Amino acid sequence: MKTSYLALRVLLVLLQAEAQVSMAITCKPTELASCASAIMSATPPSKLCCSKIKEQKPCLCKYLKDPNLKKFVSSPNARKVANTCGTPFPKC
Repeated sequence: MKTSYLALRVLLVLLQAEAQVSMAITCKPTELASCASAIMSATPPSKLCCSKIKEQKPCLCKYLKDPNLKKFVSSPNARKVANTCGTPFPKC
């Protein structure tokens, strides 16, 4: 009984920490502008591009649901850039 209570407390702390991190991120697709050349021409992504992809990763599913952004975010080159940056796309 004591072990399950402890596990529940740990789970609640983790969920609360994840919620706080999610709230701190502002989803702005313009933050990915530094990746445009890498996505459009298949050139290697810059360090700035990679840092922005990592920063915006929690927003990628939202971008995929937006008809205006989907064609850019879901393109094979966009996925390749994300993988090159060490940030594979989430399963939405």
